Amino acid sequence: MPSHILFSQHGLTDTNCTMLALAQRLAPQMHIVAPDLGYLRTLLHIEPLLQTIEAAAEEAFYAYPNCPARIVATSLGGVLWVELLSRHRQWWPRIESIVLLGAPIGGADYARLVDPLGLGIGIAKHLGQNRRPLAEAIAATIPTLVIASETQDGRDGTVPITATRINHAYFVCLSGVTHPQLRYHPKVVETIRAFWAEPRSPLPAPEETPLTRLLTQVRQLPGITDTSTEHFPLAKVVYTLSDGSTLRCWKNLLGIDHVYVANAQGQCEYAGFCGWIHSDSLHAAIARLKQSGL
Repeated sequence: MPSHILFSQHGLTDTNCTMLALAQRLAPQMHIVAPDLGYLRTLLHIEPLLQTIEAAAEEAFYAYPNCPARIVATSLGGVLWVELLSRHRQWWPRIESIVLLGAPIGGADYARLVDPLGLGIGIAKHLGQNRRPLAEAIAATIPTLVIASETQDGRDGTVPITATRINHAYFVCLSGVTHPQLRYHPKVVETIRAFWAEPRSPLPAPEETPLTRLLTQVRQLPGITDTSTEHFPLAKVVYTLSDGSTLRCWKNLLGIDHVYVANAQGQCEYAGFCGWIHSDSLHAAIARLKQSGL
């Protein structure tokens, strides 16, 4: 009888080979479930991918009814598991922990660029969605570790760090590890083992402050998509909070509005953008934020 079921899920334009190898390095004594979603299938529709993982999970739960489960999922794989768990709350008592590797839970900005008008272009339609409320509900119950990385300008080369962060989750940001390397880098293996080494409980929500209230409201702006901090230095302050935190805005040459939140020390805490179709509603929402007196 294995000690655990270990679900190890790959992401976009990939097969299960690397994530299977990662699982075997982490815990060869566990029953490893690493469904292969198909390289090309990951570019198309989300439902067949969810059905593949769902079937594999149900089979494993049935075969080992008394085994707790752990999840390690990278990029799109993390998004898929958040979506699945939100649909299957009955699985939650079986899940001992979740590890998300560079998963764009807040929405992938590159996906929004592929499908800027929300027309439903392949998997971009689903990767561009914000699943932070779903993920935070899960992380408030199941101990969750988010591993991100920065190679330049607040992203791992593919996914912005800010898109990976969720309340209630433990967070580790590695340096110099690219998005593909999150599937096998020794630093990732070491970080996961350290997380598993002792019992964990979900972290409490951040203390409410003017900064955290602003972050919550900005993440809920219509059409907002998390992005990198690359152009943060170009943004102008449009509102200063009582604690010295600031809301900043910048419009690029294509007329796309970017929104940034900086702490009292001037460090960027959040970066996002809104497409043309949400520009008017964005400016109206910012005006309401200013009037709210945060």
